[in-house]
Amino acid sequence: MLSYGFFLDLAIILLSTKLLGLMTRKIRMPQVVGALLAGLILGPALLNVVHESDFIDKMAELGVIVLMFSAGLETDLKELKKCGKASFIIAVLGVLLPLVGGLVVAGLFAGNLAHMTQKELLENIFIGVVLTATSVSITVETLREMGKLKSPSGTAILGAAVIDDVLGIIILTVISSFADPSVSIVSILVRILLFFVFAAICAFVFYYIFNKMSDKYGKKRRLPIYSLAFCLILAYIAEEFFGVADITGAFLAGIIISNVTHSDYVSEKLDITSYMLLSPIFFASIGIKTSVENMDMKIILFAVVLLIIAILTKVVGCGLGARMCGYESKEAVQIGVGMISRGEVALIVADKGASIGLMNHTYFAPLIIVVIITTIITPILLKVVYNNKNNKKVSMSR
Repeated sequence: MLSYGFFLDLAIILLSTKLLGLMTRKIRMPQVVGALLAGLILGPALLNVVHESDFIDKMAELGVIVLMFSAGLETDLKELKKCGKASFIIAVLGVLLPLVGGLVVAGLFAGNLAHMTQKELLENIFIGVVLTATSVSITVETLREMGKLKSPSGTAILGAAVIDDVLGIIILTVISSFADPSVSIVSILVRILLFFVFAAICAFVFYYIFNKMSDKYGKKRRLPIYSLAFCLILAYIAEEFFGVADITGAFLAGIIISNVTHSDYVSEKLDITSYMLLSPIFFASIGIKTSVENMDMKIILFAVVLLIIAILTKVVGCGLGARMCGYESKEAVQIGVGMISRGEVALIVADKGASIGLMNHTYFAPLIIVVIITTIITPILLKVVYNNKNNKKVSMSR
């Protein structure tokens, strides 16, 4: 017999994530922080009101797909070309240092840094993969408020953050493909390459078809429906036929559609669906999955060390990349601080790691702590490093 309990669970999730999201926005924090807190409060960590279920898991997975699709839609390839070499170098170092830092910290606390099996190596690397992500939304809001969004450092942060996430998705694809030890490295790399070739063909075909439809129909509701269907099909093909993470297919679908006519209309309509239903369920589900039962002193220490590494590796990595590209020291620090905040992508990667068995659920709570604290401190640190009283106008030596 059909149980209708999921109606109540859904209502509780939507109301709590919205209310706590509004509360966090009041203190100039992203609403995602409130949604995460809602999941923690509702789940087994505190009130134990809402539990994991097949319905919530599937809706959360759909939420992930739509979030990554939206991220792809918002990727401005023209802006990336303007930033060019500098943003790429900043992003690469901003990915490599957190990746290595997370691997070392995970290996030290697991006690297997010196001698790791392939599975242990992948699990440790995955902690680093989570740390590579950057959530630039809170940085953008803060820089806009201070009038620094179009500054040289602000432009570099925007470009590097996008490349940062693209690199993180590629690394996630490679690492998740290694999850099956029976598959050879060569076949994994070949499948990934074939998928990107397939995606390029899809881009060419869909770009032509979609622009034809846009010219014929204009801004019709069928366009977002076709776009979402394309996203779901590419996500399915990626996972089912190429062994590539479904979110990679969704992200690429978003990038493909971001370049066609009326992509802004598609993004607008999909944002409504995501905002009203799917995103709250996903972020709440992360909190619901988080258990603090095993948060002993060792795990608490792990969370503290991981947080320190998460902050330092972004500041040092991105700052070093900025200096290599000719930015002044002050600008390099500003860029490094602007890249500290983790967010949606970090949570998506962590959730994906748990679903394919590459991350212990014990690490969920420390990672959520890292996401929340880095999100909270980033605007504070940005206001310090962009202090207008001491911040003389700086220029770049090209």
